[in-house]
Amino acid sequence: MNREIRWGVVGPGRIAEKVVEDFAVVDGARAVAVASRSLERAEAFAGRHGQERAYGSYAEILADPDVDVLYLATPHPQHHALALGALRAGKALLVEKAFTATTAGAQEVVDLARETGVFVMEAMWTRFQPAVVALRELVADGAIGEVRSVQADLGVSREYDPADRLFDLAQGGGALLDLGVYVVSFAQMLLGTPSRVTAAGSLFPSGADAEASLLLDHGDGRSAALMTSLRNALPGQARVFGTTGWIDVPPRFHHPHTIVLHRAGAEPETITRAPLGAGYAHELIEVSEGVRAGRSESAVMPLADTLAVQTVLGEAADQLGVRHAEDVAVLG
Repeated sequence: MNREIRWGVVGPGRIAEKVVEDFAVVDGARAVAVASRSLERAEAFAGRHGQERAYGSYAEILADPDVDVLYLATPHPQHHALALGALRAGKALLVEKAFTATTAGAQEVVDLARETGVFVMEAMWTRFQPAVVALRELVADGAIGEVRSVQADLGVSREYDPADRLFDLAQGGGALLDLGVYVVSFAQMLLGTPSRVTAAGSLFPSGADAEASLLLDHGDGRSAALMTSLRNALPGQARVFGTTGWIDVPPRFHHPHTIVLHRAGAEPETITRAPLGAGYAHELIEVSEGVRAGRSESAVMPLADTLAVQTVLGEAADQLGVRHAEDVAVLG
């Protein structure tokens, strides 16, 4: 029997509520502990999800010898300090996207991960969806020729509230880190790292970005056109253009069940691949298997890709005049 990988949840918010339910369909892994800065919140979460231990501080879960992996689901600016603390404590990590609030913060975490050899992965569940795996296989097999361009959009309509995490710069608010990370990561997966980023957009009164359109230049005419917004709803679709066809990823592209292959001169082919559980199980399996095997990172979502995505987000934020910072006091 493979050893059970024991998980701890850091930040029992909305996303953690959904992710932790998928442990029900993951063999050999279990969420055993949860930490929040509010013991009451941690205890309520543990009660709902059957976890044995609830902590009222992050430092306590870092010190728990019976936790192998931490899932970081706090606001973006807290990931950096928590990840560094976890790596120093020898804990493997699944870090919710966006990986950090800044490019420099991401670089520090990646550097320490590589130095310690401890497994770290960004929680970009999109890359593990069976329909997206099928898309990558088709592209690799030359089904649409050479990929020339990617289009993707993801946006929601949210009423402005300066106290809400989505609009508060101190909590990593704005469209880029929350939703833009999906479109940028999708394009980076298919085209690699761009040589140039051009961003247009607008800001909320809080200084957080309300919307952004990005044009990524990949050289030789290859490009990505991406849109993200907290101001208005967008379909959430993606399209991958090649020299001999294209692939549509219908809404919502970041966790699709279906893709449609259009080969030049042929009828469209619809390919359906349902995920396991709610779709989070795949990234939980990737991390659990990686830790069990003694790997230091994922081949599907490598740290170099996370850094490339964070760099694009950082450059776009700079161009829009958005100033993100890491929360260095989160463990204090």
